[in-house]
Amino acid sequence: GRNCSLLQEMDVIQKQDENCYCYVQNRTLHLQYLWSTLQVKVSSREKFRFEPISEKNNCWNSETVFEFAACAVQVLWKPETCTETFLSIKQYGEDVCFKIQPFKIEPYTVRVKREMLDGKLLFLFVAGIFLFHFANSLSRSAKFFYLSGIILGVLALLVFVLLTLKRFIPRHSTFWILMSGSWMASLYFIYCFKENMQWLWSEHRNYLLGYFLAVGITSFAICHQHGPLTTELSITLFTWTLQLTAFVLMYCGVTIPQVAYAVIAVSLCSKGLCYPLGAACHIARKMKNHFKSKKLVFKYLTEEEYREQGENETIRALEELRSFCRSPDFPSWIAVSRLQAPHRFAGFVLGSPHVSPAETKAHDEEYGIGSSFLEEQLFETRAQAEQNDPANSIHEEDEENEDETRTQIPFPYATELL
Repeated sequence: GRNCSLLQEMDVIQKQDENCYCYVQNRTLHLQYLWSTLQVKVSSREKFRFEPISEKNNCWNSETVFEFAACAVQVLWKPETCTETFLSIKQYGEDVCFKIQPFKIEPYTVRVKREMLDGKLLFLFVAGIFLFHFANSLSRSAKFFYLSGIILGVLALLVFVLLTLKRFIPRHSTFWILMSGSWMASLYFIYCFKENMQWLWSEHRNYLLGYFLAVGITSFAICHQHGPLTTELSITLFTWTLQLTAFVLMYCGVTIPQVAYAVIAVSLCSKGLCYPLGAACHIARKMKNHFKSKKLVFKYLTEEEYREQGENETIRALEELRSFCRSPDFPSWIAVSRLQAPHRFAGFVLGSPHVSPAETKAHDEEYGIGSSFLEEQLFETRAQAEQNDPANSIHEEDEENEDETRTQIPFPYATELL
């Protein structure tokens, strides 16, 4: 019912009296405007009042929860007084109207510019997809738990305090009523902070940094005292909370709601398809092993693997023998009567080595490095090589005779010289 001026792209309007402005959305869907927004800037040398106008007087007629929350916040939101303000309008949202009330007769300028790729929307959309697909692993990370606690404490301080004091609230109904009120107050605070972020950063930067630092350190201390989540129930609830937050980020990260719904549905299907795909792979693996020809495959051991396996099997067999000899079913008296050294057998059963030090020394002298056994093996190998290749041995003998002849020839001349 208002006589408002219609805004269009690339408009630059200068006025000095009170007026309202509206931007009528284009109802034709174009995918190139998926992350496109319309930026409206109102500036003046004197202060003016910026008041959003909602077309829906009754918030209960909102189609989605997000529209209801935005309408409720606009009802509670007071008009903003400033010298410069910015308004970001999504391409396929609702029609946006606002009113400008200057306090003095001073001209103000309304500029309209299109931003084809809004970095904030793209960041929210990518962050939502990443958060949804990695929610399970992130919910088990201690670092992400502390980071989530700090973010929750800074943006929703009342909710964080209520979760901290949950053990002191006896009744669950009282806790959930307080939690609902805390979330509504936190949403209102987040909306106010988003709308006044530029003004707060320019005018009250020190207070803002002090709030972030104090609340962040306190939240981290409380989370560190509580410790990361350990029970499966709490981890599952945290995972669901992260996935719901991811859905909100996906919805807020695009300008076309239909695309947001499609992406959310595809994400849910991709998560749900992992179970049937895993079952199908398991069945296919079982069928493949069932119909696969049972062909024996031999694996040859290296010398080191052979020696290691022999030592392990020997130790295991000796332990089994000791445990059998300690059992009550073992005929100990019959075994002792047939043994030549019962004391040595008793020491073996009690844990002593099965080989004495003298036997170990004799074995090393016989088969160790520099032993006669190795020398015999070496000489035997050389003799076999000479028998297998007599021509080479004859050739070697001829070369040795020639060398001896060459060394013997100069001796007469050397004698004469001496």
